[in-house]
Amino acid sequence: MFENLLGQDAAGQLIADIRAAALAPAMLFSGPAASGKGTAALELGRVISCEAPTESGSWNCACSACARHRLLLHPDLLCLGPRPFSAEIAASAGTFLRETENQAGRLLFVRSIRKLLLRFSPVLMEDEPKLKSFAGLINSLEEDLDELEQAGGTKALVEGILKNAFKLESEGIGESIPIAQIRRAAYWGRLAPAGRAKLLVIENADCMQEEARNSLLKLLEEPPQRLNCLVTSSRPQALLPTMLSRLRPYRFSARDAATESQVIRRVFKDEGAGNSEQVTEHKSISAYLDSFLPVSPAALEALAAFFAASLAYKAVLLAKKAGRPPGEELLLLGKHCAPQAEAAGLGRPQPNPAPVISVLLEKTEKFEIRSLFSRFLSCLLQQVSQSLKQAPSAFLPSVAYNEAWRKSSQWADTAVSVYKLKTTQVLEKLFSDLSKGLSEAEL
Repeated sequence: MFENLLGQDAAGQLIADIRAAALAPAMLFSGPAASGKGTAALELGRVISCEAPTESGSWNCACSACARHRLLLHPDLLCLGPRPFSAEIAASAGTFLRETENQAGRLLFVRSIRKLLLRFSPVLMEDEPKLKSFAGLINSLEEDLDELEQAGGTKALVEGILKNAFKLESEGIGESIPIAQIRRAAYWGRLAPAGRAKLLVIENADCMQEEARNSLLKLLEEPPQRLNCLVTSSRPQALLPTMLSRLRPYRFSARDAATESQVIRRVFKDEGAGNSEQVTEHKSISAYLDSFLPVSPAALEALAAFFAASLAYKAVLLAKKAGRPPGEELLLLGKHCAPQAEAAGLGRPQPNPAPVISVLLEKTEKFEIRSLFSRFLSCLLQQVSQSLKQAPSAFLPSVAYNEAWRKSSQWADTAVSVYKLKTTQVLEKLFSDLSKGLSEAEL
């Protein structure tokens, strides 16, 4: 059991608790992104459902419960909570396409899609009005997965699956956990399991709405028999103290480059990319996964530089037009970002937002992949931070300058991810508001 959870002491702690029949009814997996929390959660569900104790929870156990869990189709597993899917799906597709007859690669790809589909379980989406708008995508993905498992895969089939999966994630996954889903999950948890035990997995539990937190707390205070509740978080300090007191903690730590390389080789079967030098280049497993997205991290950084340089140029022009000297921060930003944009072939900064946004939408395929816009905003803030490091040691950047960037980026992220506003409109407003605000003397 937990064979694919490498470099984490939590694996040994879980195995010891399971073998001692001392598993807590409620648990917390905490640690950084891509540290194995999700892998451990799904493996835990399989192990507690295993119908062949003599196998000791072996991954290759032939019992029907383990077979269904390996495909993430067991009725005693329920997963909810926001998280990125696209990068893992794209990387898993790459693993499968390198050797389509390899069963392990096919299973990896199928599981990556089912992790997304689990968020649309009828249990969670019962009476949900917006489910109708996703039904076509969900049905197409289910049919394509059946074809993939029965008849093998072609590149065209995989590309179709990727397109539908990216669209489903973009349109159907929110940024927070609503109370309705916690209530439905609690009701599900009180029903008898189909097998030995149920597992409720709530990923990124720190993203719960306040009412949802209180609802979950009631479930943790009176946990049903034969139900294990598992929450994961990279920010456990954001959880309610009363909730933390009812969760047995398992800590997942950041892994070193050698272990990251081993994970890539074992899980993604990538002997070429899974060496320590490549992991160092990508900095982490998360960065390795991101490299499979249509827009590479380097390309996204260049686009952020182009946007930031153009915005700074516009702000400088506005300041001069108003008879004010432009802030030193703006000059530093333009000086830092403009060469990067030109080196990437994006051209010189443009004071008109229309051509700038047009380039962004063209190079990112209109940000159809949900996580790309958030990553772009992160790159934007990174460019701002790096530009200030070029300042003379005696220069003190304005607090208001940094705060304006932070608040505007946060608004843009929420506008797209939560309120589903069009990225074109959000980028236009971001460019207009920031260039005007940053041109003012007090900033």
